[in-house]
Amino acid sequence: MNMHQLDAATARRVAVRAQMLDAERPTGLLPMVERLTLLQVDPTAAIAPNADLVAFSRLGAAYRPADLVHALEQERSLFELDALIRPIADLPLFRAEMAASPTWERSRTWLEQNADFRRDVLRRLAASSVPLPSREIEDTSVVPWQSTGWTHNRNVGRMLEYLVLQGEIAIAARRGRERLFTIADRVYPAETASPTLEQAARARDERRLAALGIARAKSTKMPLEPVDVGEAGESAVVEGVPGEWRVHPALLDEVRSGFSGRTALLSPFDRLAYDRVRALQLFGFEYTLEMYKPAAKRRWGYFALPILHGDRLVGKLDAVADRKRGVLVINAIHEDMAFDRATTAAVEAEIGSLAGWLGLEVEQPGREG
Repeated sequence: MNMHQLDAATARRVAVRAQMLDAERPTGLLPMVERLTLLQVDPTAAIAPNADLVAFSRLGAAYRPADLVHALEQERSLFELDALIRPIADLPLFRAEMAASPTWERSRTWLEQNADFRRDVLRRLAASSVPLPSREIEDTSVVPWQSTGWTHNRNVGRMLEYLVLQGEIAIAARRGRERLFTIADRVYPAETASPTLEQAARARDERRLAALGIARAKSTKMPLEPVDVGEAGESAVVEGVPGEWRVHPALLDEVRSGFSGRTALLSPFDRLAYDRVRALQLFGFEYTLEMYKPAAKRRWGYFALPILHGDRLVGKLDAVADRKRGVLVINAIHEDMAFDRATTAAVEAEIGSLAGWLGLEVEQPGREG
């Protein structure tokens, strides 16, 4: 098969279409997550938690955070694994990986040294009629977990993490930032035949490409979820961008048949811009999450939202939700390219929509070019 020759606009539109950020909005929360494959869980809520921001940017004001809670805790159509919310239909794609977890020898050794502790945790969760937070589980470890980071000597938390990754227990719910755990078969459906590790990896690559539209076959390793797709899709080159890409052929056909964009305010963790290298190469969009920088060294703001307009990432919105005062404070709108009148109106309308969804009033914005 010949390699696809793409201009930059077509490549961008494939990415936007794949992420359900064009004019054709998804019809509901579950179809959206099934297409995107995941929602990242992040507690930062300068405006709203990431999962809710991602859902709002696709579904609009009809989305309610309670919908996500219901899907996770009552319907069980979604599940949480390793800080990512996924469709329960994708669970078989992780079974083989669960069976092989953990892969690090140090972790395997620690689990073997604490075999009785592991059994104690499983018994405690099995005996409880309700899911439990980590603070209600006794630490009976004989060898503490050693780390130079925040997990040092946090033995219950470390054991729970491993048991979730192994598929022995599951996250049944959250109360604020606190996770509640229970035995896996109370959350997950009965286990059926699952793909092998290699088959699952290929299927996940294919699912990831359908969500990204266009991606590299190999890329820098990323936490939680890769941004590359192996041999999924078909080969492509993008005008003005070095190297080879993989593109989803059906999405490419859809975009070539017509594309209609819209304006959206994205979470910093939104997968359209999450791969900062791809965002720079395809969109010319430079972005750094600056929440960990001192205020004086920030260019765009603590939790600046990338601004999508049509098939371009055109700027960043520096805003914060001040719920005590009932306002969405707009500190600045950073324009990567000068907004024309139509872009300005569309961005301001989307800010108004976001504020309305949050139940806040917009405070008079500042402007910065």
